[in-house]
Amino acid sequence: MNLGAIYHRMSEQYCYSLDENQLIINIKTGYDVDKIFIYHGDPYDAGIMGGKERWNGKKEEIFFKKRLKDHIWWTTTLCPEHKRCKYYFELHSGDECVYFFEDGFYSEEEMNQEGKILSYFIMPWMNPADVCKTPAWVNDTVWYQIFPERFCNGDKSIDPENVMEWQTGEVGMHDYYGGDIRGIRDKIPYLKELGITGLYLNPIFEAHSNHKYNTRDYKKVDPHFGTNEDLKNLVKEAHDAGIRVMLDAVFNHTGSDHPMWLDVLENGQQSKYADWYMVNKWPVEQGRDTRDGRYFSFAFAEYMPKLNTNNPEVQDYLLDIIRFWIDEFDIDGLRFDVGNEISHSFLKAVRYMTKRMKDDFYLLGEIWHDSMSWLQGDEYDSVMNYPLSTAIADFWVYKNRGRETFEYDINRCFTMYYSQVNDVLFNLLDSHDTNRLFEKAEKNVDIFYQQLAVLFTMPGSPCIYYGTEVIMDGSYDPDCRRCMPWDEIDSGKKDAELSEMKTLINMRKSLQSCKSRNFHFPNDVADERVISYLKIGDNESLQVYLNCGESDAAINFGDNTEVVYSRKWNNTDECSGILGEKGILILKS
Repeated sequence: MNLGAIYHRMSEQYCYSLDENQLIINIKTGYDVDKIFIYHGDPYDAGIMGGKERWNGKKEEIFFKKRLKDHIWWTTTLCPEHKRCKYYFELHSGDECVYFFEDGFYSEEEMNQEGKILSYFIMPWMNPADVCKTPAWVNDTVWYQIFPERFCNGDKSIDPENVMEWQTGEVGMHDYYGGDIRGIRDKIPYLKELGITGLYLNPIFEAHSNHKYNTRDYKKVDPHFGTNEDLKNLVKEAHDAGIRVMLDAVFNHTGSDHPMWLDVLENGQQSKYADWYMVNKWPVEQGRDTRDGRYFSFAFAEYMPKLNTNNPEVQDYLLDIIRFWIDEFDIDGLRFDVGNEISHSFLKAVRYMTKRMKDDFYLLGEIWHDSMSWLQGDEYDSVMNYPLSTAIADFWVYKNRGRETFEYDINRCFTMYYSQVNDVLFNLLDSHDTNRLFEKAEKNVDIFYQQLAVLFTMPGSPCIYYGTEVIMDGSYDPDCRRCMPWDEIDSGKKDAELSEMKTLINMRKSLQSCKSRNFHFPNDVADERVISYLKIGDNESLQVYLNCGESDAAINFGDNTEVVYSRKWNNTDECSGILGEKGILILKS
């Protein structure tokens, strides 16, 4: 048995409370482990064995597992009667058996050694206040991300002086087209008809750029977008339409024209804001990037100096802004830009305050990598699930891969965090920071919809970037920020694409199994380029088939099934068919 491949600890995603009554325990092993049993019970529930007091525990087999590239992930759910749990593992590989405790591995003979004190794993107490709780509404939400400057121009009277004519082709880094809040408000009926229930807006507060990530005033809507009253009306009208609203919180840095930074430039180390930023060399010089380290900024952008979120005064300043946004606009969540560079102490304060203002407020961090440090119930609820978008895209990028690599990559994404976090992960395939999905899909419409089919059948909360519903094209920033093609939409030229997206969104919203975290990969099709996975819900199950190969594939499925979504599927009889290349088949049973 490869003991080096076995891992468990009583913390993080390996042992945690799902709620006040259920304890999830996970253990990772190599592929050589055949069976695992867990012995569990109350730490104080000891008995007399052989004339001596000894804790024994109840023995249960762990059945559920997921395959990773080099490991198997085993999981079980316990319900400790007294909120405490003491446990250890028994692992089998062929005829070999070992016992796994907190301090290592033992044979049965070593366990029974006279005088040996066994180091059990112990969950001391399942405190309700320590349970990681995430807002339930997020799992039921279909998000729509809007880059405001390019979505819709609803009020030409507030256009920038250098505004350009609205068009649908490539755009420049510094172009302005006049998108605004009035335009978003005008399109709320469109979003509602599409099936959207969550709106994520890129920054809307005053900043001298088209992207607004260099904030000048956190309490004033940018004049080219509208007024604070416009934002208040937008949120209210969205709520009336059943749509929640999440704003972008740019708290890692300010703009270089923010009054506090201007004070630092003018007064140097004597500025009362000198410690609000991260200046390393005085006096502060501007006019070039910050690779020389004279002060820290977002990336090396000198026009976005980095805030010191370790400073209690900065924390209070930003908390006041969040309080203002919630009180003034009644928003439902915040997405934190550069969310992995903000101090943990500030994020803990954010959670403490916001959850008391709105107990189901959604806190989302922009983090592109393993984010367990931020997702333990005292900081973010969720992160942008870029690892999932990579896992999905990679199977089409590497055309020589077999379907098991897709299984490994997807399983990795949903074994990184707590189950309740998986329920609210912000799943996306593209954004304002990436090339658009259509380009990622090699401008192949079939691949485009296959990846969307995965997105809408994964645990978490799916988000589409504005224009995805009409297959908008675009490369990397700034080309991914093109203008929304309203002329084509209003003329009916995009009706087919809109119908396709509405079908996917309706499937997601109407079938609980789409949202379920319970999924398996049966590998019931011979072709290595056909992905197959099963989603199990409370009321129904879904079988998803994606033919990613270059030829048709025969599939077989049982009776009592209903097709809920398909592309390029040729039905031949009641229980089998031919799935065309780049085709999709989703069945309900």
